[in-house]
Amino acid sequence: MSEVMNNIKGHFAEKLSGGLQKITVPEWKSDIYHKGAYPFATESKILQLQQQGKTVEALVESLILKALDPEGKPMFHKADKVTLMNEADPGVLLRVCAELNNATSEYEDIAKN
Repeated sequence: MSEVMNNIKGHFAEKLSGGLQKITVPEWKSDIYHKGAYPFATESKILQLQQQGKTVEALVESLILKALDPEGKPMFHKADKVTLMNEADPGVLLRVCAELNNATSEYEDIAKN
């Protein structure tokens, strides 16, 4: 592997190894944790839904893929998607997703260009 590839991988591994960030959600009586960066494989699922005009689905997908418990394990599962889309307060969901996606909003700006 070339030195450049090692540097690329090392840089991203450093970003991923950073501590978890916390979002307090009083309405849900819970804290949600998340990383400061995500691989393109994760972001591509969200971006694809956005490009298809499925903004709400993209938000819920970002919550499912990015929300973690204090140990760094996924807080939600694919099976939670229907409940989140139909039985969660949209205002709270939007606020939480905005904070979750704030760390990776640069990806979205790049994808739009």
